[in-house]
Amino acid sequence: MSTVLVVVAHPDDEVLGCGGTIARYARDGHAVHVLVLADGVGARYAAGVTDSARTEERGRRTDALQRAAAILGVSGVETADFPDNAMDTVPLLHVAQRIEQSIARLTPHIVLTHHAGDVNQDHRQTHDAVVAACRPQPGHSVRTLLTFEVASSTEWQLPGTRAAFEPNWFVDTTDTLELQLAALEAYAEELREWPHPRSVRALRARAEWRGATVGCAAAEAFMVGRHIVGRPIVRA
Repeated sequence: MSTVLVVVAHPDDEVLGCGGTIARYARDGHAVHVLVLADGVGARYAAGVTDSARTEERGRRTDALQRAAAILGVSGVETADFPDNAMDTVPLLHVAQRIEQSIARLTPHIVLTHHAGDVNQDHRQTHDAVVAACRPQPGHSVRTLLTFEVASSTEWQLPGTRAAFEPNWFVDTTDTLELQLAALEAYAEELREWPHPRSVRALRARAEWRGATVGCAAAEAFMVGRHIVGRPIVRA
């Protein structure tokens, strides 16, 4: 079986972007690990908010991350402490090096991460850092690199501004969609009411639409960054 690493900017991105796929990989016996680079809450507070309030909110988000991971069958979760909604203030090399640490330890065959064209700058920085960390050098473990869409980020980018999300890899999530939606409930504070794209109804509709485009009841869509077929590269 393969080892899968999901690298995201914030807690909840892993469920929004590929929760059904995570659950399917885990169900099929693969070891799925999630690396979260920023806490997702640090940029929300105005001046004057107490440190204790910030710490409490971070704790709730971390608890949600762990609950969602348990629902999906994730083998392990790691978190980093890059600045929320300010990851572009950190040298890309530093972010890439943190991702490389996880890759060196886990030796994943498959890596899933954000699409390059998202509105959210942390998503874009994460994407670029993953690409740097997954350079296909001899002996590198990563054979498949996929990027996913995140509701209220990928589809909100203006046409022509950045690369469009044009999926060419689909995962049938008919049997794991309900697990994905259950994991989303762990992030109840992050969900919105219909017709917001980050509502449960919208997320179900997106899964059904992606599925319908490829003949499944539900699916998640990805863009292939790289897929290497054949025996793993052996370092000389």
